[in-house]
Amino acid sequence: MIANLKIADNTYWVGKIDDREVPFHRLVLAKGTTYNSYLLKTGKPTVIDTVDMEFGREYAEHLAEMIDPLDIHYIVINHTEPDHSGGLAALAGKAVNAVIVCTEIAVPELQEMYKLHNRNFLVVKDGDTLDIGGKTLLFKETPYLHTAETMITYCIEDKILFPCDIFSTHVAAKRLFADEAGFDITEDFKGYYTAIIHPHRRYVRTLIEAVKDLDIEMIAPSHGFVLRQEVRKYIDLYAELSRETTQGKKAAIVYTTIRNNTRKMAKILEDSLQQNGIETAVWDADKADAADILASVSAADAVFVGSSTRYADMIGNLEPVLVQMQSMNLEGKLAAAFGSYGWSGEAIEVIQDYLNGTNMNVQSTSEVIKTTGMTHVEFPVRVRFSPKEPEKEQKIRHAAEFVSDLLLNSF
Repeated sequence: MIANLKIADNTYWVGKIDDREVPFHRLVLAKGTTYNSYLLKTGKPTVIDTVDMEFGREYAEHLAEMIDPLDIHYIVINHTEPDHSGGLAALAGKAVNAVIVCTEIAVPELQEMYKLHNRNFLVVKDGDTLDIGGKTLLFKETPYLHTAETMITYCIEDKILFPCDIFSTHVAAKRLFADEAGFDITEDFKGYYTAIIHPHRRYVRTLIEAVKDLDIEMIAPSHGFVLRQEVRKYIDLYAELSRETTQGKKAAIVYTTIRNNTRKMAKILEDSLQQNGIETAVWDADKADAADILASVSAADAVFVGSSTRYADMIGNLEPVLVQMQSMNLEGKLAAAFGSYGWSGEAIEVIQDYLNGTNMNVQSTSEVIKTTGMTHVEFPVRVRFSPKEPEKEQKIRHAAEFVSDLLLNSF
């Protein structure tokens, strides 16, 4: 810990330096990292984010040397991942009067993770403000950067942005401010972006929109260096690195359907892909010539294959197309299965098996979770009955957007 490191008037860094080689997101952080937490000693003392759960007790004891925990009014949790919220259990045990401030999605997560079912929560929404006694906090929701519940906090009077994981670096910084590091941190900054943020770059647009009208003089993230010089440079880097410049990508959607529900899914996929600039061809395998379908598949960068389920199997003329696809060289293409069903949807899994028999990069929920941590994107895309309900349509769109992002990735 670094005691009483002041970053602004009545605002202190109270985090933890971890200078080990840290296992993190299936990586090893060779330069270590820091877990940055901030104490605002205002009329209503407030803590913004905590530290990794491994250091929770040490953190709470250190904080108690700076302030009586009973005086803490608010604990702001921007992001529930345990490297930021992990000190909450120990801190909440001492700061029994504190109200926990977070987004609505974060409440049940924190309750379950740290047994906080009997604590008071203040749910904030995009644009809400909170008077903490001499300073005012503004909250902006930034979902999926890099999980659904994430928000950022801005202190209006100090012009400090507390963005949690966003704008971070993984360096065990002995000097907190980037301008005192003794070296250019840009490559470390980009490296962090690549590993953590880039898989979610679609949502960086939300971030850029959220901060565009804020007068930011300092960025105090939850890992690594605090940025107080050339702040706009780092914001612009995120905008630049997340920009999609790859063009001319194509997709083919091949399906068969019983009651048009799988056809409707194909239409939602088509609309979403085209909205993202992907030229898309859609084929009903029961109506189109197989040679035309296979030519379209050969020319595509991404291939979606779907079927309704009848008696635990695919329907119509789809299987012969899949058989021929297995003998084609489709290396480098993305592939995904989808379909509507009424009972158990075996056809969708059969399609997945056929696609796995090709040399395409077949999307799966398992791989999505392991590579991005996203839990709102599912492959194969399975919808029971009609996709007309908003949550079903959104599931389909999430899948199309995920594939679009992979295709348009220029990084």
